[in-house]
Amino acid sequence: MKLTTREKTELFGEGVITLILLLLLNLSIIVLFSQALFHNPGLKFGFITIKHSIFTNPSAPFQNPGANGNPAPWWMSLLTWQNILMVVMGIVDLVVIYWRLLRRYHLIQLRHVIDEIHYIADGHFDHRIPFKINSENQKVVDSVNSLVDSVIESMNEERAIERSKDELITNVSHDIRTPLTSIIGYLGLIEAGGYQSKEELLKYTHIAYFKSKQMKSLADDLFEYSKARTLPTNLQRNRINVKQLVEQLAISSELEANKKGIQIVTECKDNDIFIEADAEKLGRVFNNLISNALKYGKDAKHIYLSASQVNANEAVISVSNDGEPIPKKSINQIFERFYRVETSRNKATGGTGLGLAIVQNIVDSHNGFIKVESNRKMTSFAIHLPIHANQPLKKTGFKKLQSTDKKDN
Repeated sequence: MKLTTREKTELFGEGVITLILLLLLNLSIIVLFSQALFHNPGLKFGFITIKHSIFTNPSAPFQNPGANGNPAPWWMSLLTWQNILMVVMGIVDLVVIYWRLLRRYHLIQLRHVIDEIHYIADGHFDHRIPFKINSENQKVVDSVNSLVDSVIESMNEERAIERSKDELITNVSHDIRTPLTSIIGYLGLIEAGGYQSKEELLKYTHIAYFKSKQMKSLADDLFEYSKARTLPTNLQRNRINVKQLVEQLAISSELEANKKGIQIVTECKDNDIFIEADAEKLGRVFNNLISNALKYGKDAKHIYLSASQVNANEAVISVSNDGEPIPKKSINQIFERFYRVETSRNKATGGTGLGLAIVQNIVDSHNGFIKVESNRKMTSFAIHLPIHANQPLKKTGFKKLQSTDKKDN
């Protein structure tokens, strides 16, 4: 931290004033000590005795240092009480001056920190306190910088939430308005008698019915998504046989898969895998994943449902397909609300874009996590779930989403 000219002058002035005060104090002490020696001969005699005991033969403290023809050392003449007192006071003065200057320097540093805080508080949130100081004040600097980083992160999260809400309203409005416009249009034609035959009437009512189902699907997904956000207090946990769950999922999806020419293959490496979970909610998770595989797994021939137990407290259930891979640019967004890999809102595949968001919320509420891998050979959603509900899985060093784009051998 660089000091300004004014601050250097302030330090110099502090040192000068402290020195003057100390010199006055030293003079007062010398005068008081001189008066004490003058009015108390015993004190003066004691001082001389101590001096001779230290610097001459201790067994003869009153012997003249120059006796027997040996002259006294030259420095003995300097060992007067005045000189000794002045040296002691000089050392004390230097310590006091150093302490005062250091204290003043720390106050100047703290003033700089306060100025920086005011600058940041004025709206310059991209600014950080740039200097390092060798004192306890450095903790204040580090705390302020960390606090500003936390505030910025919170603000960005708030903005993201606001954008998400705006997108939610926009997408819901779009998805509701489109079928609603068709419903109103065709029902208006029917009410106005704008049809030529019974077949045309049935056609209009069928379209209106189909669009109504689209709206209901959106409403159901929105309701399910909002419920999934509060699931941790509403889960009905039971002991579930994973192998039976996988087999039931395959059976329930087999008819739709056959219509698309897709074969569902199940594999359970361990027969006795039991987990504590909400069967209904997990069923929604895997139905959504299988439904996505059927809708978006273009050119897929197989859907693979597999389950295995990783360790004493972790089971993995995977839904994979050998269809077209998920683009790398989309892999980290597929769990966002209303996100679709398709660039347009495809009427053929339908969907609200809430399916995977619901999946993630339900899995999170079970203290598990999702791992996604997608390449030219296979797209796989692996659901990692704890065996015991009271022992959440550790996610240390875990990357939530993974994407690979390996070339076939």
